Parts: sequence; structure tokens; C-alpha cells
Amino acid sequence: MRGWHAAWVVAVAAMAGNSVRPVGAQVVAAAERAEAITTLATSLRAEYVFPERGAETADTIEARFRAGAYDGLQDGAAFADRLTADLRAITHDLHLGVTHSAEVLGHAGPRDPAVEAEWLARARGDHFGFAAARVLPGGVGLLELRYFARVTPEVRDTALAAMRALAGVDALLVDLRANTGGDPGMVALLSSQLFTGDRPVHLNDLYYRPSDQRIESWTDPRLDVPRITGPVFTVTSGQTFSAAEEYTSNLKHLGRAIQVGETTGGGAHPGGAVRLSDHFQAFMPSGRAINPVTGGNWEGVGNVPEIAVPASAALDRAYVESLERLAAVATDASRQRALRALATRARTDGIPAVTQ
Repeated sequence: MRGWHAAWVVAVAAMAGNSVRPVGAQVVAAAERAEAITTLATSLRAEYVFPERGAETADTIEARFRAGAYDGLQDGAAFADRLTADLRAITHDLHLGVTHSAEVLGHAGPRDPAVEAEWLARARGDHFGFAAARVLPGGVGLLELRYFARVTPEVRDTALAAMRALAGVDALLVDLRANTGGDPGMVALLSSQLFTGDRPVHLNDLYYRPSDQRIESWTDPRLDVPRITGPVFTVTSGQTFSAAEEYTSNLKHLGRAIQVGETTGGGAHPGGAVRLSDHFQAFMPSGRAINPVTGGNWEGVGNVPEIAVPASAALDRAYVESLERLAAVATDASRQRALRALATRARTDGIPAVTQ
């Protein structure tokens, strides 16, 4: 199934240029560039989430190709970057883009055993996106996520371990400032810890044009982890993108979290990779998010924080806010004084460093 999980790789390119360049230019023959344009146009017409816009974009790219706009771009990386810039200028869709590969791209599907093994090895090396799960002074949990990994048994075990490490916290900070997206299944899994009761909570829907299918996302009330019932803060930057925006949007519109930081990147169109030729591939957005509360999504506008501060100061600010909110409802006078003292110190010193 297509989703956010492929999008997060392309999202990195969306923020800092698409193609990884080997030393020296890699010349790509005119015939392969023509093949890439043809396949790209076909995919735009058949799969892009909005049919009319897909067809218009395909027409424009083909017309520019026939007019010679890309003739001077023999370097594969430069050609991919120019196509990406043109595609985004037309559609304003940051998920849509073309990348160049120095190696010949395979034809294997995303669940090919060799591809799966390579992905697992790479993802295992960075703990499947879980950069931190710890408890800060004052009983405030911190979960730092670099991406939302696709949920396999091993990944699920890692996620459950992170959630159990946060058992008993009175508030939670979810640091998404460097998170460029991932899988909606992980979004739902992690969200499940934040809701009580025996009924699932409707988080989000994803509509896919090629299958004309609307897929609903819900929490799992049977998940065997301690629930977090206190205040939750999502911490964001302008780089926060795709599935990380879904997580932020879901919790915001359900009244379950407060967003602190910067407006997010604005990518609400999931999809998948399309092989254009031996050395070119596109990420084709074929779906769109539909929030069950608003009926809309964050495409092109991002999620706007309730507490707007620069990303560099956002985590510290969220920590202070969490301590102040806990102090405001504390019934024990000594606990209240301790929380306020921590908040005062955090305003100056920020979050305490980890000590080993």
C-alpha cells in the first residue's frame, strides 16, 4: 500500500535538493531523458491525486521538453533537479519530485526480500527513528522522533519499548523538528498511547485516486502500554513534514496536543515511487489526507502552532509550558513549588542535559 512511508525519503530531498551527486557530472543520454519525461507524464495523468492538475502538469512538462528547455541538462542530477523545480512550480506540491540514481534502478517491488532486508538494516542502525525516549525532571516525558517507521514486528517492539519507557509521565513532549515523515501505521500506533477508553478514536483518512479508496486511521484501545493522560505538546519546525504533520494535525484537531514551534512544511499528499528510466525515479503523490474533524488538510499551508517560537527554542518552551500547566493543577503544595522552580530554571537554562 502506498502511504507516507515512501514520502519521508523524498521529503528530505524536498528540503535540501533532490539528487545525491557523485564526484563529477554523470551524463545521461538524450534517449533516457526522453523516456523519463514520457513515463513521468503518463504517471501524472494516471496517478496524480488531482486528475486535472496532473494532466495540465504533464502537458506543460512535455511542451517544455519539445521546446528544448531541458536539452542542455545532460548531467542527470541537474536534469532531475530542474524537473523537480518545474513540477513544484506548477503544482506547489512538495511531495512531487524526481531523483537521479548513479546506479541502475531495479524493478523490484517495495516488499522484495532483498529490498526489505536492506531497509531493515539501514533503519535498525538509527533505531527506526526513535532518537530519544526519556523522562525529564518534573515527570515530563520526551519522545524525539526522526521519522515514523513502517510497522514491522521488530519496529513495533521498538515502538512499544519507547512507549513503556514513558510510563507514568505526567506530560509529554514529542519532538518532531527533524521529522520528515513516514508511515501512517506508526502515527496511529504512537497516538494510541494518548487516548483512554475502550473505543477507538478516528485520527485521519487517506484517499487514493488510483484505487478510488478511502482508508481510515484509528487508535488501538487494546494496545498493551500505559496510557498518558496529561498534557501533550508537539514540537515542530519548518522542516516537519508529511506523516509528522499528520501526527501534529490529528492531535491538534482532537484537542489532545498543543503545537509549539514553527509552521510545518505543508505536505499532505502521500504516494509512492515510480521508476521513470534506468537512472530516474519520481515520487508520485496519488492521495490526500482528510481530517475527520475539519474535512481538510495541511497541504501547502502547514500546521500553524498555538505557541509560535523559533524551532531552536521550541523544545525548551514546550518544557516550560508543560511544567507550568502541571503546577497549575497540582494539589500538593510542595509538588507545586518544585514544578514552578523547575519552570523558572528551565526558562534560563532549558532542558537539563542527559547525564550518564
